Amino acid sequence: MSIPNEALQKLVQEIETQAVNAQREINVVKATIVSKQRDIRMLELTTTEVKQLSANTNVYEGVGKMFMFTPSDSVEKRLASETAELKSDISSLNKKLHYLETTHKNSREHIDQIFKSGRR
Repeated sequence: MSIPNEALQKLVQEIETQAVNAQREINVVKATIVSKQRDIRMLELTTTEVKQLSANTNVYEGVGKMFMFTPSDSVEKRLASETAELKSDISSLNKKLHYLETTHKNSREHIDQIFKSGRR
């Protein structure tokens, strides 16, 4: 029993749309991962700079258009928590990336199977 051409064409079109959407999301996720990795590198650099300061050095953080004195310990804690948060975000994005790559690969395989079975 074969599938009518119209139904087969609609099925291929839906699978192709799914593959294109997955590819688009893959590109977005990869760009987000790169951005978060860059942020982690900046935070780590800032952390090493703050740790090199002597204990009595004043540390100021920008708040709007002004700067406020902040103890260096609290700055280090904030930087560490932001780094940990970014690393967990990257971990979840890597899982999403794996899912999207699998979806894209499966969509392509299904399209190939449909075309191969149609040639017979």
